[in-house]
Amino acid sequence: MAAKAVFPMSAIWRTIRGYILWSYERGTLHYDIMVTLILLFVFISPRYINYNDKPVERNPHPTGVGVIPDQKGGFIYQIPASAVNVTAGADVRQQLVQIIEPISGAVSVSRYEAVKDASGRTQSYKVWVEKE
Repeated sequence: MAAKAVFPMSAIWRTIRGYILWSYERGTLHYDIMVTLILLFVFISPRYINYNDKPVERNPHPTGVGVIPDQKGGFIYQIPASAVNVTAGADVRQQLVQIIEPISGAVSVSRYEAVKDASGRTQSYKVWVEKE
């Protein structure tokens, strides 16, 4: 006579079905095996699978615009003087808006002031804006 298999196929399929449906109680051997397999997958799979999940490279604004919160809950934008073309007839306010809008969306300049160094040259502009 042939010896019967220790695990009949129905018992194996029942075990597999229990893993797939997550039907084992916490603290049992099968539950611990499932959790271990999940943890192994989470920690080992990135070594062998390229998920293409690199962080987005953020380049600063080409003009080097700085944003500072003000006391009223708004923002003050600090723009280097080299980003603004101050020639005869040039509208400084419009240039400041064109520099700020790609960063913060539609805004209107409520006021601006030139920040000068000791020799009187304009170093940057402080710009207070309101959202439109």
